[in-house]
Amino acid sequence: MQGQPKRKFAAEFKSRVVLEVLSGRSSVAALARKHRLKDKLIYEWREQALARLPQVFSRSNDGVAQEHRVAELERLIGQLTIENEALKKASLWLSRLSRSNDNS
Repeated sequence: MQGQPKRKFAAEFKSRVVLEVLSGRSSVAALARKHRLKDKLIYEWREQALARLPQVFSRSNDGVAQEHRVAELERLIGQLTIENEALKKASLWLSRLSRSNDNS
């Protein structure tokens, strides 16, 4: 006899449940009944959220640094694109010049 397949929950759902518990709007028992979950599971989600909470604030600096890096790379791509177009035009001009000198 097999049990029911293990349910998977989206991060958004887990977050909403944990926030309800942390805010005091609902008890763990009430949420467990409402969503047909085990109390232990909600307690685990709460502990995971609290353990990772400091990372939320430390990553904001990384996010800003990444945004600056992306902006820098986008500027570099733009510059290289312009240089590439100029080199293509110069190459075309030189090949035409070379052909006209060969025909003379």
